[in-house]
Amino acid sequence: MEDIHLAAAKKNVMKAGFLDIEIDPTLDLFHEIERLKKEKNAILLAHYYQEPDIQDVADYIGDSLGLAQKAQNTDADIIVFAGVHFMAETAKILNPNKKVLLPDLNAGCSLADSAPADQFRKFKEKYPDHIVISYINCTADIKALSDIIVTSSNAQKIVESVPRDQKIIFAPDKNLGAYLVKKTGRDMVLWNGACMVHEIFSLEKITKLKTRHPNARFIAHPECEEAVLRLADYIGSTTGLLKYTQQNEATEFIVATETGILHQMQKSSPNKTFIPAPPNNSCACNDCPHMKLNTLEKLYLCMEYETPEIQMDEELRKAAKKPIDRMLEISAQYGL
Repeated sequence: MEDIHLAAAKKNVMKAGFLDIEIDPTLDLFHEIERLKKEKNAILLAHYYQEPDIQDVADYIGDSLGLAQKAQNTDADIIVFAGVHFMAETAKILNPNKKVLLPDLNAGCSLADSAPADQFRKFKEKYPDHIVISYINCTADIKALSDIIVTSSNAQKIVESVPRDQKIIFAPDKNLGAYLVKKTGRDMVLWNGACMVHEIFSLEKITKLKTRHPNARFIAHPECEEAVLRLADYIGSTTGLLKYTQQNEATEFIVATETGILHQMQKSSPNKTFIPAPPNNSCACNDCPHMKLNTLEKLYLCMEYETPEIQMDEELRKAAKKPIDRMLEISAQYGL
């Protein structure tokens, strides 16, 4: 018979967001997670912004494009997604017959939340001759209203692949959209959304940091505001930033994106120094509170008891899959 505490935790999972059960403190969670992966034929996909312990136990660590491609091609029975809700949703959209688990359902995304589907639908109706290109950091509902999905790794190539006379709405990130307008010369209509992590970098503090570290390269994610991007020596996706630090001869880097990526940068270039760009608050670095909701404990519990699980309406899934398929096709054509 099921343990009374487990039954109560399962009943409460939608409210709590995760299985709220005490774990034996002597348990080796790294060992247990590896055991569960083998026993259940499960793959653990983690975003670069997860805490270092989760990155170290993951089968694959990547940005949104890499994670979507990995989710599409896996032969695992269970996909465990250490990331935020829209990422696990994307895995479910691509794998309707697989079980997709997320350690904490409350791991949302401020950028995805900035585009409510009902408001966006009305916005879209104002531009009937426009196609919708949406950044992958959006809900399944927004994906279903889109023609093509992009990630920061492939956005420029995909926008450039659209005929020049085709008008475009770009959603939900206005900063990435503005950056793409600048890079591609396309005059796109931008939805007014943004990522809280990339919007709060302090220009003043970054300028002072650059003065203190004159030899450091300043690198930034295109979700940052334009004033921050103007200072950057290199602008790129999370994977692009990682590769740049590996290949560039500089030994110091100031990094303007979520701090989780610094773990991989340090692992691949142990003799280099990585400084998180400071936000305009009292913290020294910039963490995504949603990404950091996932913990090793929640990850173990969700794998052990196979909950919380991502569920999705089949009509919505099919509609959301079309623009993702289009993205994966175009990305494959360009070798991305």
